[in-house]
Amino acid sequence: MSVIRLLSETTANRIAAGEVVERPAAVVKELAENALDAGATRIAVTIEEGGSGRILVEDDGIGMSAEELALAIQRHATSKLPEEDTLFAIATLGFRGEALPSIGAVSRLTITSRQRGGDAHAIMVEGGRVGAVMPAAAPPGTRVEMRDLFFATPARRKFLKAPRTEAEHALEALRRLALAWPQVAFHATVDGRVSINLPAADRDSRIKAVLGPDFAANALPVAWEGGTMTLSGLIAQPAHSRATAAEQHLVVNHRPVRDQMLRAALRVAYRDVMEAGRHPVAALYIEVPPDAVDVNVHPMKTELRFRDAGAVRGAMISALRRALGVGVTEVVEAAAPRPALQGWRPAAPAQLSHSWAARGFQEAGLDLLPPPPAPVASPSLPMGFAAEAPPAGPLGRAIGQVLECYILAEAADGALVLVDQHAAHERLTHERLSAQLVEGGVRAQPLLLPAVVDLPPADAARLTEVAPELAKLGLEIESFGAGAMLVRALPALLGKADPAPLLRDMAAEIAEWGEDTALTRKLDAAVARLACHGSIRSGRRLTLPEMDALLRAMEATPRAATCSHGRPTFLRFQRADFERLFGRA
Repeated sequence: MSVIRLLSETTANRIAAGEVVERPAAVVKELAENALDAGATRIAVTIEEGGSGRILVEDDGIGMSAEELALAIQRHATSKLPEEDTLFAIATLGFRGEALPSIGAVSRLTITSRQRGGDAHAIMVEGGRVGAVMPAAAPPGTRVEMRDLFFATPARRKFLKAPRTEAEHALEALRRLALAWPQVAFHATVDGRVSINLPAADRDSRIKAVLGPDFAANALPVAWEGGTMTLSGLIAQPAHSRATAAEQHLVVNHRPVRDQMLRAALRVAYRDVMEAGRHPVAALYIEVPPDAVDVNVHPMKTELRFRDAGAVRGAMISALRRALGVGVTEVVEAAAPRPALQGWRPAAPAQLSHSWAARGFQEAGLDLLPPPPAPVASPSLPMGFAAEAPPAGPLGRAIGQVLECYILAEAADGALVLVDQHAAHERLTHERLSAQLVEGGVRAQPLLLPAVVDLPPADAARLTEVAPELAKLGLEIESFGAGAMLVRALPALLGKADPAPLLRDMAAEIAEWGEDTALTRKLDAAVARLACHGSIRSGRRLTLPEMDALLRAMEATPRAATCSHGRPTFLRFQRADFERLFGRA
């Protein structure tokens, strides 16, 4: 083994820089935060080659003197902690004094700054080597230009993604800051094209500008105040949900965060009014005293630790439920008279034999029927089932529909089967789409008139980037200007699906794909999202032949015991289950 020795200052700085600068988006975030802390009212960002080639951030903040400029590129030099005690009451964004030296350690960095009434000066840093402060010409404020990211560490550069992907990450970081600071104007260009142009505005206007007109049309205001905490912002109605949590924007004391406790509170508030597996859209702002929250528990300062986390969580759930109107139905039902049920005792869930449902047909001892003959088109059944179903199988014959959502069937052995019509058809559509994809591509149905769908710019960019892959799934789209997509064709199996929610969910799905997600996993996730939109919805009335056709198709489809999201598609109740429920056992 080698002997222990001290690393050179250059090597140590490059290693430390890796904690701050992991990709171009981190550079944009750190420099924009510095501009905000400097009191900027306008921030302009220029991105070239995904940010690895050049990033320029200009602001009209207070600027720096020649002496401060020389200190700014030194580690642990900051103007944001005037006293040691303020470390436990942080009121600024970037307070560690590591951003500029870290960026300078892995790039070619030039900083030009001028205070109002003073002279402009500039300093250059190249791979950690610091030049002298020189006179310059510049307007009041600060101009930071970074070139050739990771030029001194080419191995790191190889891990960057495509320029478009890196640029989108940087723009997303800028949008989150724009939501947190609506009073500041943000402007960003990518390779010469304007990607963000947000003038200074009030909070609600900024939220609607970033999240798009569809969110604005479905937004509900939130306002709550108690003690030293305030909560405000906009949330979407439950019907305006997403497939992922990507559109949940949480801001604490002007700091964008991805705190898991706050996200859990948001999920609980919507739990009784939103379909399982869906996620709410929200832009929420929490204001608490700086000493009531610790922002130094995460290297990227995106997670927090509240001094009284329980109070924050309870206040958030209460405020959101009030905004959503949750609880009104429960109050009405509680006031209504109910007949007494003498001697009734529910059986424990573990005692019911339907607990095997999610394990599949084979494990339950049911023999699946072979695939049914080719389906005959039925005008009232767009999913393509046969108009006349084959003989009954393990799931039995349909005898009715419950709550316009569940099919009730009676099996040959006397068991009652309860089928979730949407979950079941979602699995069938998923398997058919997957089969078509394996055979060469999902069959597309061109739209008579192409549809234009307005989306947030980030969603439109994600969809444009994967448009060739989506075309293989029967979804033919193309960019139609800033924040808009033109839909030319949809998968034929989806029938008359609405392209707008489909594209929103598909964009959310793409946003959740990790950079190392396998192609097969991406395609399967995309197919699952398509299947959800092409399935029978809850609330649709079905005829008995349609119900029977759905049951027969389930019996002939692999993995039909669960939907694409893993939830059971049916439950099976034996006579003994009912006898236990009614106290006869």
